[in-house]
Amino acid sequence: MVHELPFEVRWGDCDPAGIIWYPAYYRWMDAATWALLAAAGFGADRIRAEAISFPLVHAECDFLASPRFGDACVVRSTIARCGSKSFSVAHEFVRRDGLTLARGREDRVWCRYESGPGSPLRGVPVPDEVRVLLSPP
Repeated sequence: MVHELPFEVRWGDCDPAGIIWYPAYYRWMDAATWALLAAAGFGADRIRAEAISFPLVHAECDFLASPRFGDACVVRSTIARCGSKSFSVAHEFVRRDGLTLARGREDRVWCRYESGPGSPLRGVPVPDEVRVLLSPP
């Protein structure tokens, strides 16, 4: 499953020279992961109803080229690894003309709240039905 999330580089994503400010990539990766999970059937309503969460435990990004203010781009996200209690999401940032801007990865843990939202989280096995949906291509 590859999910594409389009975005436009906005002024607030840039430094005063109009060049991308690197933390924007991490914000876009986070948004893309949640959009990918929603497309796989794990939107906000289901996450709340099942008292689950997917906390981030690692993130990295390699910057290859710099977009500028106003550039239309897309982040392509896919599950790169699905372990017993964790999974990794690979992200590729591409400008409309096809230029690859960056590649990133997030590692997340499949968790459930012990006694409902707000209580401590505990890692639990990724359900088999989800493993099929999230399995790498």
